[in-house]
Amino acid sequence: MEKKVERQTMYLFLDGELDLNNAQSLRNVIDRDIDKKGIKTVIINMENVKFIDSSGLGMILGRYKKLLTLGGKLKIVNAPPHVYKIMEMAGLPKIIQFEKDETA
Repeated sequence: MEKKVERQTMYLFLDGELDLNNAQSLRNVIDRDIDKKGIKTVIINMENVKFIDSSGLGMILGRYKKLLTLGGKLKIVNAPPHVYKIMEMAGLPKIIQFEKDETA
C-alpha cells in the first residue's frame, strides 16, 4: 500500500489482496489519519487489487460510515472489473462513489 495525504484528503494505492490478512491494518492506518490529521476524504485506488473478501468489503464500508458521520466522503477509483463485480454484489456502488480515476 502506498499513501499520500494532501490537505484533508488521503489517497491510498492498494496492491495485491484486500482480505482478512490485511484489512485490520489498513483500517488502523485510515482511522489514525482521520482522527489525528482531520482527513475528510479518502480516495482508494484499487487498480492493482487482485482479490477482495468480506473483510475488505467490511473495512471499506466501515470507513465510509465513519467519514459520513464526520461530514466526509470515501471514493473508490480504478476498481478492476472482477473486484468491482464483488463490490457490486455487496451493494457498495449504491452508497459509495466509484470513478475511473482520481480526477473525477
